[in-house]
Amino acid sequence: MADIVERYNIPAQHFWLHGPRSRQPVEYDADAGMWNVYGHPELQEILGDPATFSSDTMRLIPKDLMPGIEEFSMAGFITQIDPPEHGKLRKLVSNAFTRKVVADLEPRIAALTHELLDAAHDRGRLELVTDLAYPLPVIVIAELLGVPSSDRALFKQWADALFQRDAKISLAKPAEQQDVDLQATLKPWKEMSAYLAGHAAERRRQPRADLLTRLVEAEVDGERLPDEEVVNFAIILLLAGHITTTMLLGNTVLCLDAFPEQQDKVRADRSSIPAVIEESLRLFTPFAALGRATTRDVELGGVTIPADHMVMAWLGAANRDPRQFPDPDVFDPGRDPNPHLGFGRGIHFCLGAPLARLEGRVALNILLDRVDPLRTDPDDPVEFMPTPTMTGVRRLPLI
Repeated sequence: MADIVERYNIPAQHFWLHGPRSRQPVEYDADAGMWNVYGHPELQEILGDPATFSSDTMRLIPKDLMPGIEEFSMAGFITQIDPPEHGKLRKLVSNAFTRKVVADLEPRIAALTHELLDAAHDRGRLELVTDLAYPLPVIVIAELLGVPSSDRALFKQWADALFQRDAKISLAKPAEQQDVDLQATLKPWKEMSAYLAGHAAERRRQPRADLLTRLVEAEVDGERLPDEEVVNFAIILLLAGHITTTMLLGNTVLCLDAFPEQQDKVRADRSSIPAVIEESLRLFTPFAALGRATTRDVELGGVTIPADHMVMAWLGAANRDPRQFPDPDVFDPGRDPNPHLGFGRGIHFCLGAPLARLEGRVALNILLDRVDPLRTDPDDPVEFMPTPTMTGVRRLPLI
């Protein structure tokens, strides 16, 4: 990986991309006030035991360290909710992402890919993120949700404000810094909330055949979802519904640039595209870390983590654990099995994984048809997202 790190100037905070780790799979970071878990079997245990490793991490943030935190509601924030509420909310939209429903989107995804590449061709350049990897999934999820895809510049502005930040996660920052971080998050969140609340109100007056109408009309335990839950749930669907595929597409093309022999193989055998995507998810894991909060004392990786402690589960590092993956720094689509954790595991397994995989497969196949070879531009360097817990490029110019 040393050559790849240098070639693409991968930021130091993406430590899992900087070669093998020699330290323990579970460690306490006293400076940050939390535990870090890097091992594959240890992460499987965390993700498979939501009763011990709760998704409700906000309860551990000291109120005096983050004044104004009460403005940030977790209602409807499905990634931060535990059973049984989590299962009830997930069920509301799960049938919108079944294999059949997703498969029926393939013609639309293919048509959009061609339209976007045609537009890039007319401009005489191809910057993969701006021209394809961002607009393709955001148009698809906007159409599913029922908001105008023409507003995608707004969505990108909000997503960038939330995700294009290099602040390290810590429970030990000074209160002033915690407040700065919170305010930087609250502003785009409030703007998205107001935007989606307006669309939700319109759906109450005029229902449509879209996901937002489904949320507005849904009932849990015989009661309609409160407005706050509808809006927060819609925010998660809009953000998570596009940014994973944006990173996945960029990362996969980067892998094929870094390993040209694998690009030659997939060009010759397009049936290997799904395996190429799975190996990309392992090598360059988009959401590289998840936060969890312990509900009891628990032994993990030979150490005891006390109750009510924050745990950062590093999926990106676990997907390079040599105990599970031989030659973990090699891009090898022929890995079998390939039990990567790129989409998580257990009850929080990514709801949109089938859609992300389909978008990746269709777009990559068309890219291979239309751009030969897929090569980065040495005179216009690749730029990685600075976010410490995410692996993705924000600029990927191609020759």
